[in-house]
Amino acid sequence: MKRVLLMLALASLVLGAGAALAADPVKIGVVFPMTGPAAVYGQNGIKGLKLAQEHRPTVLGRPVKLMLADNKSDKVEASNAANRVIQKDKVCALLGCLTSSNSLAAAPVAEKAKVPMLSPWATNPLVTQKKNYVFRICFIDPFQGSVAAKFARDNLKAKTVALMIDISQDYSVGIAGFFQRAFTKLGGKVVLKTHYNTNDQDFSAQLGAIQAAKPDIIYVPGYFTEDALIARQARELGLNQPILSGDAAQADELIKIGGKAVEGLYLTTHFDEQGVTTEAGKRFVAAYRKAYNEAPDSVSALSYDSYNALLDAMERAKSTDMAKVSQALEQTKNFPGVTGVLTLVEHNAVKPAVILKVDKGKFVYVATVNP
Repeated sequence: MKRVLLMLALASLVLGAGAALAADPVKIGVVFPMTGPAAVYGQNGIKGLKLAQEHRPTVLGRPVKLMLADNKSDKVEASNAANRVIQKDKVCALLGCLTSSNSLAAAPVAEKAKVPMLSPWATNPLVTQKKNYVFRICFIDPFQGSVAAKFARDNLKAKTVALMIDISQDYSVGIAGFFQRAFTKLGGKVVLKTHYNTNDQDFSAQLGAIQAAKPDIIYVPGYFTEDALIARQARELGLNQPILSGDAAQADELIKIGGKAVEGLYLTTHFDEQGVTTEAGKRFVAAYRKAYNEAPDSVSALSYDSYNALLDAMERAKSTDMAKVSQALEQTKNFPGVTGVLTLVEHNAVKPAVILKVDKGKFVYVATVNP
Protein backbone atom coordinates (compact mmCIF):
# COMPACT_ATOMS: atom_id res chain seq x y z
CA MET A 1 0.00 0.00 0.00
CA LYS A 2 2.83 2.36 0.89
CA ARG A 3 4.48 1.61 -2.47
CA VAL A 4 1.26 2.50 -4.32
CA LEU A 5 0.95 5.76 -2.37
CA LEU A 6 4.59 6.60 -3.14
CA MET A 7 4.04 5.98 -6.87
CA LEU A 8 0.94 8.16 -6.82
CA ALA A 9 2.89 10.91 -5.06
CA LEU A 10 5.68 10.73 -7.63
CA ALA A 11 3.16 10.82 -10.47
CA SER A 12 1.58 13.86 -8.88
CA LEU A 13 4.97 15.59 -8.70
CA VAL A 14 5.68 14.85 -12.38
CA LEU A 15 2.27 16.15 -13.43
CA GLY A 16 2.76 19.19 -11.26
CA ALA A 17 6.16 19.85 -12.77
CA GLY A 18 4.65 19.53 -16.24
CA ALA A 19 1.93 22.01 -15.39
CA ALA A 20 4.49 24.44 -13.97
CA LEU A 21 6.59 24.03 -17.09
CA ALA A 22 3.61 24.75 -19.34
CA ALA A 23 2.86 27.85 -17.27
CA ASP A 24 6.44 29.06 -17.59
CA PRO A 25 6.93 29.98 -21.24
CA VAL A 26 10.09 31.35 -22.80
CA LYS A 27 9.14 34.94 -23.59
CA ILE A 28 10.69 36.49 -26.69
CA GLY A 29 10.00 40.12 -27.58
CA VAL A 30 9.14 41.00 -31.18
CA VAL A 31 9.62 44.70 -32.00
CA PHE A 32 8.27 45.08 -35.54
CA PRO A 33 6.63 47.95 -37.49
CA MET A 34 2.95 46.95 -37.56
CA THR A 35 1.74 50.45 -38.46
CA GLY A 36 3.30 53.39 -40.30
CA PRO A 37 5.25 53.47 -43.61
CA ALA A 38 7.09 50.19 -42.93
CA ALA A 39 4.00 48.24 -41.82
CA VAL A 40 4.10 45.94 -44.86
CA TYR A 41 7.50 44.68 -43.77
CA GLY A 42 6.24 44.05 -40.24
CA GLN A 43 3.19 42.17 -41.46
CA ASN A 44 5.31 39.94 -43.71
CA GLY A 45 7.77 39.38 -40.88
CA ILE A 46 4.98 38.26 -38.56
CA LYS A 47 3.85 35.72 -41.16
CA GLY A 48 7.33 34.23 -41.09
CA LEU A 49 7.43 34.19 -37.28
CA LYS A 50 4.01 32.56 -36.97
CA LEU A 51 5.07 29.81 -39.33
CA ALA A 52 8.34 29.34 -37.44
CA GLN A 53 6.50 29.08 -34.12
CA GLU A 54 4.05 26.61 -35.63
CA HIS A 55 6.94 24.44 -36.82
CA ARG A 56 8.90 24.80 -33.58
CA PRO A 57 6.61 25.77 -30.68
CA THR A 58 8.95 24.83 -27.83
CA VAL A 59 12.55 25.26 -26.73
CA LEU A 60 14.28 23.44 -23.90
CA GLY A 61 10.96 21.68 -23.23
CA ARG A 62 9.12 24.97 -22.65
CA PRO A 63 6.55 26.71 -24.85
CA VAL A 64 7.69 29.81 -26.73
CA LYS A 65 5.59 32.94 -26.24
CA LEU A 66 6.10 35.85 -28.64
CA MET A 67 5.46 39.28 -27.12
CA LEU A 68 4.68 41.66 -30.00
CA ALA A 69 5.29 45.40 -29.71
CA ASP A 70 4.56 47.82 -32.56
CA ASN A 71 7.39 50.30 -33.16
CA LYS A 72 5.08 52.26 -35.52
CA SER A 73 7.92 52.63 -38.08
CA ASP A 74 9.41 55.27 -35.78
CA LYS A 75 12.82 55.53 -34.08
CA VAL A 76 11.52 56.84 -30.74
CA GLU A 77 8.76 54.24 -30.66
CA ALA A 78 11.30 51.53 -31.47
CA SER A 79 13.35 52.47 -28.42
CA ASN A 80 10.23 52.68 -26.23
CA ALA A 81 8.82 49.39 -27.49
CA ALA A 82 12.09 47.56 -26.85
CA ASN A 83 12.24 48.98 -23.34
CA ARG A 84 8.60 48.05 -22.71
CA VAL A 85 8.92 44.36 -23.60
CA ILE A 86 12.16 44.12 -21.62
CA GLN A 87 10.91 45.85 -18.47
CA LYS A 88 7.22 44.96 -18.49
CA ASP A 89 7.05 41.59 -20.23
CA LYS A 90 10.40 40.36 -18.89
CA VAL A 91 11.49 38.84 -22.20
CA CYS A 92 14.77 36.94 -22.36
CA ALA A 93 15.53 37.97 -25.96
CA LEU A 94 14.40 40.34 -28.70
CA LEU A 95 13.66 39.76 -32.39
CA GLY A 96 13.80 43.09 -34.21
CA CYS A 97 13.76 45.63 -35.37
CA LEU A 98 13.42 45.32 -39.14
CA THR A 99 14.57 48.61 -40.65
CA SER A 100 18.06 49.87 -39.86
CA SER A 101 16.91 53.19 -38.38
CA ASN A 102 14.59 51.50 -35.90
CA SER A 103 17.17 48.83 -35.09
CA LEU A 104 19.77 51.50 -34.38
CA ALA A 105 17.31 53.05 -31.92
CA ALA A 106 16.44 49.80 -30.15
CA ALA A 107 19.93 48.28 -30.02
CA PRO A 108 21.27 50.51 -27.19
CA VAL A 109 18.23 49.57 -25.06
CA ALA A 110 18.92 45.85 -25.50
CA GLU A 111 22.64 46.35 -24.94
CA LYS A 112 22.12 48.28 -21.69
CA ALA A 113 19.69 45.65 -20.37
CA LYS A 114 22.02 42.84 -21.53
CA VAL A 115 19.20 41.20 -23.48
CA PRO A 116 20.24 39.45 -26.72
CA MET A 117 18.68 41.16 -29.74
CA LEU A 118 18.63 39.49 -33.14
CA SER A 119 17.59 41.63 -36.11
CA PRO A 120 16.23 39.80 -39.14
CA TRP A 121 16.63 42.57 -41.72
CA ALA A 122 18.67 45.59 -40.53
CA THR A 123 21.67 45.81 -42.87
CA ASN A 124 23.39 49.00 -41.65
CA PRO A 125 26.75 47.90 -40.12
CA LEU A 126 26.40 50.32 -37.18
CA VAL A 127 23.52 48.25 -35.72
CA THR A 128 25.88 45.66 -34.22
CA GLN A 129 29.07 47.70 -34.01
CA LYS A 130 30.68 47.66 -30.54
CA LYS A 131 27.73 45.66 -29.14
CA ASN A 132 27.95 42.50 -27.05
CA TYR A 133 24.28 41.55 -27.13
CA VAL A 134 23.13 42.73 -30.60
CA PHE A 135 23.23 40.43 -33.65
CA ARG A 136 21.70 40.16 -37.11
CA ILE A 137 20.71 37.29 -39.37
CA CYS A 138 21.11 39.22 -42.65
CA PHE A 139 24.21 40.35 -44.54
CA ILE A 140 25.41 43.93 -44.10
CA ASP A 141 25.44 46.86 -46.51
CA PRO A 142 29.16 46.88 -47.36
CA PHE A 143 28.56 43.47 -48.97
CA GLN A 144 25.23 44.44 -50.53
CA GLY A 145 26.64 47.70 -51.88
CA SER A 146 29.62 45.94 -53.45
CA VAL A 147 27.37 43.28 -55.02
CA ALA A 148 25.18 46.02 -56.55
CA ALA A 149 28.21 47.94 -57.84
CA LYS A 150 29.76 44.86 -59.43
CA PHE A 151 26.43 43.95 -61.04
CA ALA A 152 26.09 47.51 -62.38
CA ARG A 153 29.57 47.43 -63.92
CA ASP A 154 29.72 43.83 -65.17
CA ASN A 155 26.14 43.04 -66.10
CA LEU A 156 24.56 46.43 -66.83
CA LYS A 157 27.83 47.73 -68.38
CA ALA A 158 27.37 51.03 -66.55
CA LYS A 159 30.22 53.53 -66.62
CA THR A 160 28.30 56.33 -64.89
CA VAL A 161 25.59 56.41 -62.23
CA ALA A 162 23.31 58.91 -60.51
CA LEU A 163 22.42 58.25 -56.86
CA MET A 164 19.06 59.05 -55.27
CA ILE A 165 19.35 58.79 -51.47
CA ASP A 166 16.63 58.90 -48.80
CA ILE A 167 18.45 61.03 -46.22
CA SER A 168 15.85 60.26 -43.53
CA GLN A 169 16.78 56.55 -43.56
CA ASP A 170 20.12 55.28 -42.21
CA TYR A 171 19.73 52.25 -44.46
CA SER A 172 19.59 54.31 -47.65
CA VAL A 173 22.43 56.64 -46.68
CA GLY A 174 24.64 53.73 -45.66
CA ILE A 175 24.16 51.47 -48.65
CA ALA A 176 24.51 54.37 -51.12
CA GLY A 177 27.89 55.19 -49.60
CA PHE A 178 29.12 51.61 -49.86
CA PHE A 179 27.84 51.35 -53.43
CA GLN A 180 29.60 54.58 -54.39
CA ARG A 181 32.95 53.41 -53.00
CA ALA A 182 32.73 50.04 -54.73
CA PHE A 183 31.49 51.46 -58.04
CA THR A 184 34.29 54.03 -58.12
CA LYS A 185 36.89 51.41 -57.22
CA LEU A 186 35.67 49.31 -60.14
CA GLY A 187 36.30 52.23 -62.51
CA GLY A 188 32.81 53.75 -62.58
CA LYS A 189 31.93 57.39 -61.99
CA VAL A 190 29.18 58.94 -59.89
CA VAL A 191 27.97 61.90 -61.95
CA LEU A 192 25.28 63.10 -59.52
CA LYS A 193 24.03 62.60 -55.96
CA THR A 194 20.51 63.76 -55.09
CA HIS A 195 18.46 63.46 -51.92
CA TYR A 196 14.87 63.04 -50.80
CA ASN A 197 12.92 62.11 -47.67
CA THR A 198 10.55 59.25 -46.83
CA ASN A 199 6.94 60.17 -47.76
CA ASP A 200 8.02 62.66 -50.47
CA GLN A 201 5.68 62.57 -53.46
CA ASP A 202 7.32 64.86 -56.03
CA PHE A 203 10.77 63.97 -57.37
CA SER A 204 10.76 66.23 -60.42
CA ALA A 205 13.70 68.39 -59.26
CA GLN A 206 15.96 65.41 -58.60
CA LEU A 207 14.95 63.64 -61.80
CA GLY A 208 15.43 66.83 -63.83
CA ALA A 209 19.00 67.04 -62.58
CA ILE A 210 19.52 63.38 -63.42
CA GLN A 211 18.15 63.95 -66.91
CA ALA A 212 20.75 66.66 -67.45
CA ALA A 213 23.58 64.48 -66.06
CA LYS A 214 22.74 61.59 -68.44
CA PRO A 215 23.98 58.67 -66.30
CA ASP A 216 24.01 55.10 -67.60
CA ILE A 217 21.95 53.89 -64.61
CA ILE A 218 20.09 55.28 -61.58
CA TYR A 219 20.80 53.75 -58.17
CA VAL A 220 17.91 54.21 -55.72
CA PRO A 221 18.40 52.14 -52.54
CA GLY A 222 15.12 53.22 -50.93
CA TYR A 223 11.88 51.70 -49.66
CA PHE A 224 9.24 50.38 -52.04
CA THR A 225 6.83 53.35 -52.01
CA GLU A 226 9.39 55.98 -52.97
CA ASP A 227 11.15 53.59 -55.37
CA ALA A 228 7.89 53.03 -57.22
CA LEU A 229 7.01 56.73 -57.39
CA ILE A 230 10.53 57.62 -58.55
CA ALA A 231 10.34 54.99 -61.30
CA ARG A 232 6.95 56.26 -62.49
CA GLN A 233 8.07 59.89 -62.60
CA ALA A 234 11.38 58.97 -64.22
CA ARG A 235 9.65 57.13 -67.05
CA GLU A 236 7.17 59.99 -67.51
CA LEU A 237 10.15 62.33 -68.02
CA GLY A 238 11.61 59.99 -70.62
CA LEU A 239 14.38 58.62 -68.42
CA ASN A 240 14.78 55.05 -69.65
CA GLN A 241 18.02 54.08 -67.90
CA PRO A 242 18.00 50.89 -65.81
CA ILE A 243 17.04 51.48 -62.19
CA LEU A 244 18.89 49.50 -59.52
CA SER A 245 17.70 49.27 -55.92
CA GLY A 246 18.31 47.33 -52.69
CA ASP A 247 16.55 44.76 -50.54
CA ALA A 248 13.91 47.19 -49.22
CA ALA A 249 12.35 47.26 -52.70
CA GLN A 250 11.36 43.59 -52.49
CA ALA A 251 7.67 43.96 -51.73
CA ASP A 252 4.65 43.27 -53.93
CA GLU A 253 3.58 46.85 -53.26
CA LEU A 254 6.50 48.07 -55.40
CA ILE A 255 4.84 46.48 -58.42
CA LYS A 256 1.32 47.49 -57.39
CA ILE A 257 2.33 51.14 -57.06
CA GLY A 258 4.91 51.29 -59.84
CA GLY A 259 3.08 49.25 -62.49
CA LYS A 260 4.80 49.22 -65.86
CA ALA A 261 7.31 51.83 -64.69
CA VAL A 262 9.14 49.32 -62.50
CA GLU A 263 9.45 46.75 -65.29
CA GLY A 264 13.15 46.02 -65.66
CA LEU A 265 14.06 47.32 -62.19
CA TYR A 266 16.87 45.31 -60.59
CA LEU A 267 17.48 44.85 -56.87
CA THR A 268 19.81 43.10 -54.48
CA THR A 269 18.16 41.13 -51.71
CA HIS A 270 18.43 38.19 -49.31
CA PHE A 271 16.01 35.57 -50.60
CA ASP A 272 13.85 34.43 -53.46
CA GLU A 273 12.09 31.10 -53.74
CA GLN A 274 13.56 30.51 -57.21
CA GLY A 275 17.07 30.68 -55.78
CA VAL A 276 16.56 28.47 -52.70
CA THR A 277 19.66 26.41 -51.96
CA THR A 278 18.81 24.49 -48.76
CA GLU A 279 16.34 21.74 -47.91
CA ALA A 280 15.06 23.95 -45.09
CA GLY A 281 14.39 26.64 -47.68
CA LYS A 282 12.40 24.30 -49.91
CA ARG A 283 10.25 23.14 -46.98
CA PHE A 284 9.70 26.75 -45.90
CA VAL A 285 8.56 27.86 -49.35
CA ALA A 286 6.06 25.00 -49.59
CA ALA A 287 4.70 25.61 -46.08
CA TYR A 288 4.50 29.39 -46.58
CA ARG A 289 2.62 29.08 -49.86
CA LYS A 290 0.22 26.60 -48.28
CA ALA A 291 -0.37 28.82 -45.24
CA TYR A 292 -0.70 32.20 -47.00
CA ASN A 293 -1.30 31.40 -50.66
CA GLU A 294 1.51 33.73 -51.72
CA ALA A 295 5.26 33.67 -52.27
CA PRO A 296 7.48 34.44 -49.28
CA ASP A 297 9.71 37.50 -49.45
CA SER A 298 13.05 38.19 -47.79
CA VAL A 299 11.51 39.71 -44.63
CA SER A 300 9.30 36.70 -43.94
CA ALA A 301 12.15 34.30 -44.68
CA LEU A 302 14.67 36.18 -42.54
CA SER A 303 12.17 36.45 -39.68
CA TYR A 304 11.68 32.68 -39.88
CA ASP A 305 15.46 32.20 -39.79
CA SER A 306 15.87 34.62 -36.87
CA TYR A 307 13.40 32.70 -34.73
CA ASN A 308 15.08 29.38 -35.44
CA ALA A 309 18.62 30.71 -35.04
CA LEU A 310 17.70 32.16 -31.64
CA LEU A 311 16.12 28.89 -30.47
CA ASP A 312 19.11 26.99 -31.83
CA ALA A 313 21.38 29.20 -29.68
CA MET A 314 19.23 28.52 -26.62
CA GLU A 315 19.41 24.79 -27.23
CA ARG A 316 23.18 24.92 -27.61
CA ALA A 317 23.47 27.07 -24.49
CA LYS A 318 21.11 24.64 -22.71
CA SER A 319 19.69 27.73 -21.07
CA THR A 320 17.70 30.93 -21.56
CA ASP A 321 20.29 32.82 -19.52
CA MET A 322 20.88 35.94 -21.58
CA ALA A 323 24.68 35.96 -21.34
CA LYS A 324 24.88 32.28 -22.29
CA VAL A 325 22.48 32.76 -25.22
CA SER A 326 24.56 35.69 -26.50
CA GLN A 327 27.68 33.57 -26.29
CA ALA A 328 25.95 30.79 -28.21
CA LEU A 329 24.83 33.25 -30.89
CA GLU A 330 28.43 34.38 -31.30
CA GLN A 331 29.36 30.77 -32.02
CA THR A 332 26.71 30.21 -34.71
CA LYS A 333 28.36 28.47 -37.65
CA ASN A 334 26.96 26.85 -40.81
CA PHE A 335 23.38 27.29 -39.65
CA PRO A 336 21.11 25.81 -42.37
CA GLY A 337 18.64 28.68 -42.71
CA VAL A 338 15.95 29.02 -45.35
CA THR A 339 17.85 32.03 -46.74
CA GLY A 340 21.03 30.01 -47.06
CA VAL A 341 23.72 28.53 -44.86
CA LEU A 342 24.97 31.28 -42.56
CA THR A 343 27.75 31.91 -40.08
CA LEU A 344 27.84 34.83 -37.65
CA VAL A 345 31.13 36.73 -37.76
CA GLU A 346 31.44 39.65 -35.36
CA HIS A 347 27.67 39.40 -34.81
CA ASN A 348 26.89 39.73 -38.55
CA ALA A 349 25.75 37.02 -40.95
CA VAL A 350 28.07 35.96 -43.74
CA LYS A 351 25.78 34.59 -46.44
CA PRO A 352 24.87 34.93 -50.14
CA ALA A 353 23.00 37.80 -51.80
CA VAL A 354 20.33 37.39 -54.46
CA ILE A 355 19.68 39.62 -57.47
CA LEU A 356 16.12 39.96 -58.78
CA LYS A 357 14.50 41.74 -61.70
CA VAL A 358 10.91 42.89 -62.15
CA ASP A 359 9.66 41.15 -65.29
CA LYS A 360 6.03 41.01 -66.45
CA GLY A 361 4.74 42.13 -63.08
CA LYS A 362 6.75 39.64 -61.02
CA PHE A 363 10.08 39.40 -59.23
CA VAL A 364 12.27 37.10 -61.31
CA TYR A 365 15.44 35.47 -60.02
CA VAL A 366 18.60 36.56 -61.81
CA ALA A 367 21.56 35.26 -59.78
CA THR A 368 23.00 34.34 -56.39
CA VAL A 369 26.23 36.03 -55.32
CA ASN A 370 28.32 34.34 -52.63
CA PRO A 371 30.39 36.38 -50.17
